Amino acid sequence: MRQLGRIVMQTVAAALAGVRRHFLKHKFWTTTRYFAAFMAVMTVGGFLGAASGIIPIKASSGHWAITQWFLQFSKQRSVATHTLGMESPGLDQPALVLKGAGAYEMNCRACHGSPAAPSPRVAQHMTPRPPYLPSTIGNWDPEELFYIVKHGIKFTGMPAWPSRQRDDEVWAMVAFLQRFPSLKDDEYRRLVNGELGVSGEAVSIDDLERPAPRAVATNCARCHGLDGLGRGLGAFPGLAGQQATYLNLSMQAYAKGERHSGIMEPIAAGLTVDEMWELARYYSGLPKRSSSLAIPESASAIERGRLIAQEGIPSQRVPACVACHGPGEIPRNPIYPTLTGQYADYLVLQLDLFKNENRGGTAHAHLMRAVAPRITPEQMRDVALYYASLESNYDLPLP
Repeated sequence: MRQLGRIVMQTVAAALAGVRRHFLKHKFWTTTRYFAAFMAVMTVGGFLGAASGIIPIKASSGHWAITQWFLQFSKQRSVATHTLGMESPGLDQPALVLKGAGAYEMNCRACHGSPAAPSPRVAQHMTPRPPYLPSTIGNWDPEELFYIVKHGIKFTGMPAWPSRQRDDEVWAMVAFLQRFPSLKDDEYRRLVNGELGVSGEAVSIDDLERPAPRAVATNCARCHGLDGLGRGLGAFPGLAGQQATYLNLSMQAYAKGERHSGIMEPIAAGLTVDEMWELARYYSGLPKRSSSLAIPESASAIERGRLIAQEGIPSQRVPACVACHGPGEIPRNPIYPTLTGQYADYLVLQLDLFKNENRGGTAHAHLMRAVAPRITPEQMRDVALYYASLESNYDLPLP
C-alpha cells in the first residue's frame, strides 16, 4: 500500500508539474504576443501621429520637465562612459588659453555668451537653451569637456569640432573654458583681442603703414595681429613677411578642408579668391619680427638645430631644411614657407602634426609627411629653436 501511495503521489506531482509548465509556456507566449501587439500599435500610432503633423516641434514651447531631466541624465551618463580612461595633457599654458579664447570668441560666444553679455538674445529662444558656461564648467572634468567640444551633442545645436584631426585645438578650448569662470569682462576682452603685437601694446590700424583689408580687422587680427606678429606667445604663427604664394595656397587648402584646423577652416571657407590674395599680399608686405629668443640655456640646442637645418641627418634620411625653407641667398620656391623667426612652439606643433598625419596642407605637404616621422621629438625642438633664434627681417647667408 505504501508503494502504491508513493506511485500515486509521484503521478499527481508529475501531472501538476506538466500543467504548470504548460501554463507558464502559455503565459509566456501570450505575454509575448501582447507585448508584440503593443509595440506594433505604438509604432503605427507614432508613425500616424508624425505623418499627421500634430506633434509640435516648435522650440518656443520648450521641453517638459521629465523630457529635460531625461535628456540631461542621458547626456551626463554618455559623456562619463565615453571618457573612461581618458587623460588630459597639461592645460595651464598661457598659449593654450590664448588659442582657445580666440576660437571661443569666433565660434561659441554667439550662443554661450561672454562676461559682458552672458545671455545672447537669440540663444535665449533655443531649445534646449545654451548655458552660460562659467556657471556650468565646474560640473565637468577636463576630459568630459574635451569629449563634448570635439564631438558636439545631438539634438541641441551644439556642433562637433570642425576638424576631427586637431585634438590640440580642442584641448586649447578646454584650457580656456577652465579659465573662463574667473574672467572679468576686461580680462576676457584682452584675451580675445586680436590687436595686440608682440610687445603686448595695442596696435591700431592707423599706426600701420599699409591699410589693412577688411578681413584682417574682422577675423585675422584676433589671432595673428594687425601687424602679423602672432601675439607673441607662439599660440599663433607670425605671418608678417611670409611668402604671399604660400599664404594664399594655405588659405585655399583650409577652405577645401585639405589642411586641417577647426579654427582656420571655417574662416577660410568664407573668403573669396580675391580676399585670399589680398590677405596674403598684406601680411607678406609687413616687416617680420626680430628674433625674440635670447635664452643662453638653449645655445647648445640651437647649435644642434643649426646642424640639422644646414646639413640634415643623413643617418635618418632627413634632408637639410635650408634647401626649401632657408636661410640662404639662393632663391627658393615661393610655395614653401619661410621659417626664420617663427615661433618654436608653433614649428614643433607642425612637425608633430605632420608626423601623425593630422596636418594636411597644400599639394606639396606630402614632402614633409615623408620627413617628419624620421625626426625625434628632441630633434624637432632643436631645429625649431634654431629657426626661432634667427633674425627674420632678412635671410641669413649660409656660413
